[in-house]
Amino acid sequence: MIPSVCDLDVAGRRLVVRADLNVPMQDGQVSDSTRIDRFATGMKALLANGAALVILSHFGRPNGQADTAFSLSPLRESLENALGVPVTFTRLEDAKEAATHLRPGSALLVENLRFDPGEEANCLQLAHRLAALGDIYVNDAFSCAHRAHASTEALARILPSAAGPLMAEEIAALRAALDAPARPSAAIVGGSKISTKIAVLRHLVSKVDHLIIGGGMANTFLYAQGLPVGKSLHEKDQAETVRDIIRLARVSGCTIHLPTDIVVAREFRADVPTQNLPVTECPADAMILDAGPDSVAAFRQVLDEAETILWNGPLGAFETPPFHLGTVSLAQHAAERVRAGNAVAVAGGGDTVAALNTAGVTDDFTYVSTAGGAFLEWLEGRELPGIAALKRHSERV
Repeated sequence: MIPSVCDLDVAGRRLVVRADLNVPMQDGQVSDSTRIDRFATGMKALLANGAALVILSHFGRPNGQADTAFSLSPLRESLENALGVPVTFTRLEDAKEAATHLRPGSALLVENLRFDPGEEANCLQLAHRLAALGDIYVNDAFSCAHRAHASTEALARILPSAAGPLMAEEIAALRAALDAPARPSAAIVGGSKISTKIAVLRHLVSKVDHLIIGGGMANTFLYAQGLPVGKSLHEKDQAETVRDIIRLARVSGCTIHLPTDIVVAREFRADVPTQNLPVTECPADAMILDAGPDSVAAFRQVLDEAETILWNGPLGAFETPPFHLGTVSLAQHAAERVRAGNAVAVAGGGDTVAALNTAGVTDDFTYVSTAGGAFLEWLEGRELPGIAALKRHSERV
């Protein structure tokens, strides 16, 4: 059991909060404040209850060197506006002194942790320096929980620890979708390559009742079963892996759903002429770029029976019209199920979020995770170092 900081008495306490403020920037300005806004929403109640925040984050990959191109300083104003309280900024070497002057209801933003090589090395010495900044460690960065860094793992060994509001929300959503889902449950897994999601597929077939495969991954499944895929993206060397996953699914009672018709084209570009063909008839000079309408209709029927829907990856090359149609149609149907109160739908991963945005249904899903690597490792069944550290050391809160 991981305690949430929301259940603690934080009045007069300095919280050392690990956030993920690795936001898009353009010309020295924040171009998308979504991560800042989501983080601030959870922090406002803590500030109102008398806590002071020492905020830690990384930004980009400065490779252990101080580099002004990766400074967190330009985020201070956006963070202050989002939190609605004064936010000061400090270099790491000055952070201990600055933290002593913090008053309840105010915040301190510390410079990019990755300027110090000890961050990515999970250095205990750096963790002790960070621990000296406050009273309670709060990890609110699920997207970084798969990394054993000084601010995500070692720090939790030193201070009393708790999950932040976003972290607690993410863990609850993923556990509800994967560890104890309402049945029947269905997972949609797409993307380009089987090789990047072998562990995900092996784990999911033992967890869900239905597994819908899309994207280039579906092409490899088709190839492994002797069906023609033409010039489509596929991985010949993963054919035996596919057959092993199919065997595991059969043993686990999980039904795998593949396209029965396909959208093909001779070129991959926007608004190119396309054909809709049975899955057995892909021409040698064509590429499969989306699931066909019959396939999508069948997938929708699977979702009609599902009470839990888990989504990672698109059905086709959704970034390029008209190959977005399958993904958009299925995403909108999943959203309809959620809006009607008939299903819980949890989605995650960068391409998945972009696909749901394309479909205009991101806000309709029960939960959408922006965590890429951490979300995938959770789907693989791994214990994430940042979460494991909270479990081990939370009893001191």
